[in-house]
Amino acid sequence: MNRAKLITCVIIIVVLAITFINPIYPHDQMLQHAGTLLLMIPIVYDLKKDRMPYSAFLGLALFTILHIIGARYIYSNVPYKEWFVSTGIVGADFFADTRNYYDRFVHFMFGFLLFPYLMFLCRKWLKLGDLLAILFSWLVVQTGSMIYELFEWLLTIFMAPEDAENYNGQQGDMWDAQKDMAQALIGSTIPAVWLWCKRLFKRE
Repeated sequence: MNRAKLITCVIIIVVLAITFINPIYPHDQMLQHAGTLLLMIPIVYDLKKDRMPYSAFLGLALFTILHIIGARYIYSNVPYKEWFVSTGIVGADFFADTRNYYDRFVHFMFGFLLFPYLMFLCRKWLKLGDLLAILFSWLVVQTGSMIYELFEWLLTIFMAPEDAENYNGQQGDMWDAQKDMAQALIGSTIPAVWLWCKRLFKRE
């Protein structure tokens, strides 16, 4: 068993356990962890098989940790502003906008951190070459982002308005879904362009 991967998994479990101490939104937090279970499936599977490059494994793990933190505060209430102010990095007046942008940050990281994992899947299971793997991984991010936003829209139909709002974290922004997808697009484009340029210059 890969020691680095095992330590990474232990860190995930510790963070998960800490976020369940005195839960603030117990019902909504548990609902959010449906996503955590899905993310943990490839992590636990690879912990045993050890086929995934550590860069892909780490990206998947870091995104899982970001999601676990977001789940505790149902995303809209992550106190990252207070954390930054308490460290003295910025002053109390630095964050002029009252909106909580943690959810947008995680959508960006969805594209950025999961890209190596998607590249691994494209090369390992689909046997794609570098350029096709980059393109396909980039497209999968956009498709996954769109499907998730459709899922959130369906929740607004079947859930109570307050529960749907807590889960979706729109915070009154009618363009929230489009902005979230844009963040995922930007996040995935950065590693896609970097890998494409790396391959291009390597050939030269």
